[in-house]
Amino acid sequence: MERTSSGSRALFPKAPSFTIEDFSNKDFIVRDFVDDLVESVLSSNRRSGPAQQAFDPKPLIRTFENVLQGLSSLSEELQARESDLLSQVRRAETQHDQTVDTLGRKLEQSIDQFEALDLTLNNPNENERVSRGEGGGNIAVQIGEKLEELDRKRRRALDANFLIQCWLQVSEFGELTLLQSIQNNGGSENKVKCAVVAHQLMKISQRLDALAWGNSNGLHRNGATNGDVMKEKIHNTREILEKFCETLEQDLLKQFNNSYRKQNFDDMKECAKVLYDFNRGASVIAVFVNQHQFFIDRDQLITDEVTMDGETWDQLADPDSEPPGVEPSLQSLIDEVKIVMQEESFIIKRAFPYYETVLIKFIQRVFQQSIQQRLELVLEKANTISSLAFLRSLHSSRSYIGALVEDLKAHGLTEHPEPCSPQIAQTLDQQMEELFVPYIVGNSYIEREKKSLEELFNSLLFKYNIYHSRRKKAPTGFMASLAQQTNQLMASAKDAYLERLESSDLTPTQKAMMLRVAGVQETDKNKNEIEVSESEGVLSTATAKRMLTWLAESVRRTLELGSQSDTPKDVAILLNLLLTNMGQVYVETALEAALEKATSQENAKTEPDLSYLPSVRPAVTISSMMNRFTDTVLIRLAESNTTVRRSMEAQAKMSIESVEKKAGSIMKSTVDVIVNWVSKSLATQKKLDFLPKDELSIIESLQTPTCTQICLFLSKCTRLISQAVDGANLEVFSSELALEIQRLLFEHFKKFKVNATGGLMVTKDIAKYVATLKEWPLSKDVEAAVELLTEIGYLFIIGPEALRERSRNLAAAGAASSVAAKKLVKADFKAFIQSRDDARSVGVQSVLSSL
Repeated sequence: MERTSSGSRALFPKAPSFTIEDFSNKDFIVRDFVDDLVESVLSSNRRSGPAQQAFDPKPLIRTFENVLQGLSSLSEELQARESDLLSQVRRAETQHDQTVDTLGRKLEQSIDQFEALDLTLNNPNENERVSRGEGGGNIAVQIGEKLEELDRKRRRALDANFLIQCWLQVSEFGELTLLQSIQNNGGSENKVKCAVVAHQLMKISQRLDALAWGNSNGLHRNGATNGDVMKEKIHNTREILEKFCETLEQDLLKQFNNSYRKQNFDDMKECAKVLYDFNRGASVIAVFVNQHQFFIDRDQLITDEVTMDGETWDQLADPDSEPPGVEPSLQSLIDEVKIVMQEESFIIKRAFPYYETVLIKFIQRVFQQSIQQRLELVLEKANTISSLAFLRSLHSSRSYIGALVEDLKAHGLTEHPEPCSPQIAQTLDQQMEELFVPYIVGNSYIEREKKSLEELFNSLLFKYNIYHSRRKKAPTGFMASLAQQTNQLMASAKDAYLERLESSDLTPTQKAMMLRVAGVQETDKNKNEIEVSESEGVLSTATAKRMLTWLAESVRRTLELGSQSDTPKDVAILLNLLLTNMGQVYVETALEAALEKATSQENAKTEPDLSYLPSVRPAVTISSMMNRFTDTVLIRLAESNTTVRRSMEAQAKMSIESVEKKAGSIMKSTVDVIVNWVSKSLATQKKLDFLPKDELSIIESLQTPTCTQICLFLSKCTRLISQAVDGANLEVFSSELALEIQRLLFEHFKKFKVNATGGLMVTKDIAKYVATLKEWPLSKDVEAAVELLTEIGYLFIIGPEALRERSRNLAAAGAASSVAAKKLVKADFKAFIQSRDDARSVGVQSVLSSL
């Protein structure tokens, strides 16, 4: 603010002047502004008047009025300026909104164009895209491809330049400074580059430095051969490069080992990737596998003894005991292999880019070294125990290792949790098969099984064969020739057992087992002269079950160890063994002994001994067991080979038919023996037995002595026959035998004169005969024929009128016999009537004349 400083006093003092800038100062204070105004008025009044002049407010009033006018004009000016600024702001905001709207539309257009370009690149053939978008996308793709191609060319040019520089270094100066500098820089990428360049330099050396590779016939260069050029050089590029590659390989292997200890799988993978270019990873795979702790620990334990105790080995050699399972040390190894394989497959997959190749090498090492060596120790030990112990150990080992292979396949190994790849699965199967090839190749395995079963069967049947070899044979005749083959087989089995006992390669355990099975003591010096009881020559189903149990175990091993294509031939061998030992040596020998005893008694003068009959039933039962096992097991296993199956069916059928034929011959001969003895017994009937003179003696006696003797004999036969056959066979046999005896009785009572008192005795005898025969299970027709015997007794005791009534119920004319007609025929009726002592009486004669 400015004030007038004139020295002369004006009539009307000038009002103070000020501008907007005075109020815009940040140091402006209203109080100071008012004080300055008042001070200016008061100072002018002091200059113009006396000092003690009274206060005059008028100057202040005029000054304040002037100031208010000035402030009013400034306020108007400010309002004008504010209005102008507000209008400018509104114009600026409108223009800003227009600019923002324009930029937004342009941004949306850009986004649409970008999306169209993106869709064009992703779907260049889509018809719905506009041609402009497609053109832009194709151009972008072409530009990208050209850039990539240029980048590849550039890299190839740089690599070629670097390769040429390295070659010039090594060929002219014998150095690899460039490669060594890259190697010293460290890092997996640099080592990969060193490995690639080193291999390329080796190839160049083979082409250009032929002399270093032992080839003097090089290409001509400007009239000189490679050999001439090489004479001027003193650097052998091959040696230099090989030395560098070897150093690089060793460094990488060392780095790989350090990373393995630190479990740095990424670095291991890079090292393995580089080393693959040297020798396809053979060195790094060998380092990984050979230095594995599993092989180091197992190599120290590989000479350990087999840990199974003596009792378990004895159980393994005992054919009647369940196999104890796999040997403990082998089981421990396989369990450890399972864990190690699962753990290491995880490491292998993370540490090797070609993990399948490494895993295959690891599997091969585990099977070919650790498992194979332990398996050989176990089987060698088992072979020193017995042949059965060897077979059982081989089977249990194969089963346990097979379970290991299946578990590893299911686990997946490097493909966990998915199943393992086909290549790994094939490797596992191949390694397992190679473990057991030496033991099952060709016919070696089935021959072992056959030899083991023969030893067991010969041991079990040793006393049986001795008993029957000492049995009194029929001197001559057809039966002796019929049994000749069976006798030869029996003698051969007995001799084979004795020869095996004296064999030098027979182990103590196996010898003890053979003696125990045979029931022979070691103290018996001459085994061929030992005492045998009659019970040891009798058939036993328990013995047959033991034989079938042993054979079933052998069949199971054969199926699991043998080749599937050889199964029909193998089971055919086992079938032949079964039919020979159980069918011929065991069953048929007993049947032949029974048949010999039966035929030797057909014309016996004393009461025949039918104690041979009970041997028929176990023979039939054992044959049935053998036939069922053959049909349900052995023949079914041979279905894949039609020729072998048919041959087996024919063998089995022939064996069963032979048993049935001999059993039938025994029963037929038994009928002859019984009938012949009954016939001889009936011949001892006294003629006066039915013409008694003392009625009191008739009443006191039940039957005649002949009837009592015969019925007692037939009762013995009933008990023995029921022990031989049962069911339908028993009914057929009993019916046939009853008919034969009925015929004998018919003819027998025609031969004797009978008086009235003797008729009572005839009736008692016939009642006893009928009761005895009806104890047997007879068919209805035969039972009716037996009941016909009671008619004979009545004919001797009834009167003429009753006889005449009976004559009206005779069989029709033309019937061959009373037995066939199941009624009395006229001839038999007449013969019995004529045997009455009153046959010449008028009443009886009238009956006879009426016939």
